[in-house]
Amino acid sequence: MLLDCLVEYLNNIETAIKNLEGAYVERYEEEILTPKRVNLRIRVRFPSGHMLEISEAILGHSDANTITHLGYRYHLQDRKNNLVFRYDNTPHYPDIPSFPHHKHLPNKVVGVEQPSVREVIEEAANISEAFKQ
Repeated sequence: MLLDCLVEYLNNIETAIKNLEGAYVERYEEEILTPKRVNLRIRVRFPSGHMLEISEAILGHSDANTITHLGYRYHLQDRKNNLVFRYDNTPHYPDIPSFPHHKHLPNKVVGVEQPSVREVIEEAANISEAFKQ
């Protein structure tokens, strides 16, 4: 049985995705590896043609009812497949103060703290809305 903290986390993400107006979910995969470990893969296409991919490896902690992200990547590209942004924690920018957390933009990489998936979904939806035809 999956830990309650993981069930709650996944339910919140599913609700946020369902609330996106006009968006099409191309992929929604919850890979339950153990009662404490889940991999999440989501691909959402917005009416503007923007595509958001979410990929997370999540570990639940029963003692504190919390989760830890072992790895994450939140990638938004436009309808021409150009990068809009990508948040990730791949440890390849050690000089950034928020290492390993960072955000790729079209022409630079900036240090950021890890956003929540809900924040990423909202950011992607707002960007996509600006390009709606």
